Amino acid sequence: MSADKLIASWKKNSFKPIYLLHGEEDYYIDELMQYAEHQILSPSDASFNLTVFYGKDAEWTSIVNACRRYPMFAERQVVLLKEAQMLNGIEKLEAYIENPLSSTIFIIGYKGKKLDGRMKISTLINKKGEIFESKKIADYNLHDWINEQVKLKGFQISSKSVSLLQESIGNDLSRIVNELDKLSINLAGKTRIDEDDIEKFIGISKEYNIFELQAAIANKDLAAAIKIVNYFEHSPKAAPIQMALGALYVFFSKIYSAYGLQNTSEAALKPLFYFNPNAVKQAQAMIKNYGYAGTEKILLLLHHYNMKSVGVGDSGTESASLLKEMVVKIIVAP
Repeated sequence: MSADKLIASWKKNSFKPIYLLHGEEDYYIDELMQYAEHQILSPSDASFNLTVFYGKDAEWTSIVNACRRYPMFAERQVVLLKEAQMLNGIEKLEAYIENPLSSTIFIIGYKGKKLDGRMKISTLINKKGEIFESKKIADYNLHDWINEQVKLKGFQISSKSVSLLQESIGNDLSRIVNELDKLSINLAGKTRIDEDDIEKFIGISKEYNIFELQAAIANKDLAAAIKIVNYFEHSPKAAPIQMALGALYVFFSKIYSAYGLQNTSEAALKPLFYFNPNAVKQAQAMIKNYGYAGTEKILLLLHHYNMKSVGVGDSGTESASLLKEMVVKIIVAP
């Protein structure tokens, strides 16, 4: 069940006594917890019947006692356990979960990873309640996900602006949504988000970013590539070397895999690059200017400089110098 469907069932007052929200993606767990805390109960009912625990500070006995209470002047009560991955003795909740109260909605938020499915508590929750797994969004779905979030806020967005967000922020869904919220507040009557808006209100340069560095490398434009790396040097938060190398590796890996296609026409490349016309254009330039051997060399260089960036085979060269050296070797060296 998706987060949207789970919220839809809650809106219909369809509840199970226990929910486990777990997985690697914090965004959906936070979204569900936020709804449960502020929407399941009316404000007047919540004042007596909402209890919130945090795993780091909570005792399992207090949680069980809260769950076993009966609601006051209401049909149900809600007990939330946030950050349950930090609770000492989570397995001690098993006795309550085996015989939960129907008048208590007990929601466990377990972030950063899945609760071990081999544990008895997992089996009991699956039997008595519902388990929601919050999975990291796949890279190939992120472009469409950003577009969908923009539409939900009543806006449109250019494809290049989506690429700027995707390449600069990655799959940090919470941060993407926060930045889109910031945009929606500041757009002042506009209905379409463009690169100027991204630069002005989020601080991602429309000229000096990972996406433009990819384009400069693809087009063998050394001057443009060095200007971008120089910008990174003076604005370290714009593209830390680990983020830059990771993003470049993902892009060039796709180029490398494109050589396994029957052809490298625009139509054939579109699915590989999630129908992003700007990325397809860069890919075609890469294939034309570097070929299979050149792309393979780039991947080897990326691996080599990734190792150097963490101190393997390097005595402490500055990140910007490493990036600059790598870019020169990619574009100029035979």
